[in-house]
Amino acid sequence: MHHRTPSPTTRTPLTGRTGRTGRTVRTSRSGRTTALLLTAALALLAGCGGSDPGSGDGARAEAAATKAAPVAVPKVVVPPGLPGMPPVRDPKDIYAADRPGMLSPVVKNFPSRVYVPNTHSDTVTVIDPATYKVIDTIDVGRQPQHVVPSWDLKTLWVNNNRGHTLTPIDPATGKAGEPVEVHDPYNLYFTPNGKYAIVMASLDRELVFRDPHTMKILKTEPVTCAGVNHADFSADGRYFIVSCEFSGELLKVDTEKMKVIGQQKLDFDGAMPQDVKISPDGRTFYIADMMADGMWVLDGAKFTAPKLLPTGKGCHGLYVSRNSKEMYISNRGEGTVSIFDFTKNRLTKKWHLPDGGSPDMGGVSADGKVLWLSGRYDSEVYALDTATGKELARIPVGGGPHGLAVYPQPGRYSLGHTGVFR
Repeated sequence: MHHRTPSPTTRTPLTGRTGRTGRTVRTSRSGRTTALLLTAALALLAGCGGSDPGSGDGARAEAAATKAAPVAVPKVVVPPGLPGMPPVRDPKDIYAADRPGMLSPVVKNFPSRVYVPNTHSDTVTVIDPATYKVIDTIDVGRQPQHVVPSWDLKTLWVNNNRGHTLTPIDPATGKAGEPVEVHDPYNLYFTPNGKYAIVMASLDRELVFRDPHTMKILKTEPVTCAGVNHADFSADGRYFIVSCEFSGELLKVDTEKMKVIGQQKLDFDGAMPQDVKISPDGRTFYIADMMADGMWVLDGAKFTAPKLLPTGKGCHGLYVSRNSKEMYISNRGEGTVSIFDFTKNRLTKKWHLPDGGSPDMGGVSADGKVLWLSGRYDSEVYALDTATGKELARIPVGGGPHGLAVYPQPGRYSLGHTGVFR
């Protein structure tokens, strides 16, 4: 696997003369005397009205005085990202590499497909998004929960939660490989530098850091909350926020140390946090909550108590648009999708599925024009027009469809889940 080292720590360029470059400038006694006389002359001119400061001797004297007394420029140090992480392309938009057409050379020749894990059928349904037709059904392990793109974009991992395996799928051919034994793989993420895979072992109450290729255990971090399931990383990759579904808690984890460094209980009786997503500017985390019927708005750096923004019954999945302006929020309990505008910092629209449904997990098409969501309780998949919210297709699949993956998608690397790319 190829790793890129982070850009070195940078400082704001400093310009000017004495006091800005850090060099000591020595002056003679006669030079100091001249400077004092010049200052006195300026004071006298100011008291008498003086010359026009925009012309002649007055302008030259003012310029000389300014150079003699420079204003110190503070040094600004830009904190480095996680070692080995590809540098952020645009500090104002961490999703800048996810624009339509920005397919990595690794995936550009992969056929466009929608992979749907069916938790009750122990299968993955494969859909051709161009025709909205099912073209294949792949047998996998027991209770597949999510289809997860690997960090290097070369493999799709099916998380067979109760079968305690990961089934690899080759996205070039659509063929499944030999399952890899991994205990309790409810969900799967990758550190931004590609160094570790992170298995969300929900019932085991563990974050298990593994080799991203062989899945060999490298470190296990026990947690005291119940139901670790979803996560997202800070802009610099140095920490990530984890939702704990069954105890209504959030964790903050140091990526490099692989250690929990913060934990808090959500202020809602019976809270069940689900999907986690960071804002394009990297300042805010949003956490869907299916019992609080909204998403929590969290300052990840401070990790103070978040505020709840109501969206709809059964708030579940969070997906950023290809232009980074909006976020699609699936409300599983009422068959709707809410639209959050990042610039306006508020909800702006709500789409209603015409015949109801249970929109759950999914992703956005590579061109950004279609939002794909699984219908968790209805054995179907929905395709919605992202410009209008119109339902384009409703496709029958296996029982209990869950974390479907649209693949390939733009981006340089994958952070996991159903496709979080940067």
